[in-house]
Amino acid sequence: MKPADPLRIFDPYAVRRHRARAARLGLGAEFLFERAAADLAERLGEIKRRFPAALDLGCRGGLMARVLDGRGSIDRLISADPSESLARRAPRPAAVVDLEALPFAPQSFDLVLSPLVLHWVNDLPGTLLQLRRMLKPGGLLLATLFGGETLGALHAALIDAELESAGGASPRVSPFADLRDLGGLLQRAGFVEPVVDGDRTDVEYADAYALMRDLRAMGEVNAQRERRKALTRRSTLARAAALFRERAAAPDGRVVATFQTINLTAWSPAR
Repeated sequence: MKPADPLRIFDPYAVRRHRARAARLGLGAEFLFERAAADLAERLGEIKRRFPAALDLGCRGGLMARVLDGRGSIDRLISADPSESLARRAPRPAAVVDLEALPFAPQSFDLVLSPLVLHWVNDLPGTLLQLRRMLKPGGLLLATLFGGETLGALHAALIDAELESAGGASPRVSPFADLRDLGGLLQRAGFVEPVVDGDRTDVEYADAYALMRDLRAMGEVNAQRERRKALTRRSTLARAAALFRERAAAPDGRVVATFQTINLTAWSPAR
């Protein structure tokens, strides 16, 4: 049996399926994506220059375009998403893309905006290098992705519940990039003046089941290649929900889920 490639953590087909399912479900849990898009739009608004050609990578049906609504000094915005369902919902022109083999020519864009999609990339240094090459000299990257502190309590509860019930645990919650590493990754990709900062959002839910329903509606469920394919036992899920309530209880009896978002700002070197 061929060993798994340690650099291929995620299954890109699963990522696309989960995003397509989120589209079918009506994108009913978009608050984190709306906030990310609003943050990128605010950062863009602080930069006083025009961007003739921009890419919205991870367009999610055109959310970034709707938040911008003609703002940001962008003359032409290209939408792109790994999910055909979400790309079709976005303003034209729009493209379905592989996040690790982007189909755009060098120096195609003055600006790349990417709200909450790059955490699904296996080869993040390689994708950042592609993005830098796609930017014109002096072009700008503004991106947001989930960070390593995201859903830590849920991750631990699922692992512990599976260890108790099955004597072993499969990958349950996706690993995320560490804030401390991303500045170096941007520099290795050839970007200059990188700025990396993080933000934490605590969201209250009735229980772990409500949180997992939201993750499903977001398309942000487990897409690791080595994930367990069989359905999880009800008893295991119940134990995980109980552990999560013990460890992430809010004063009002609800539970708290933590999402860390990491913001990237970096420039392609000028000539």
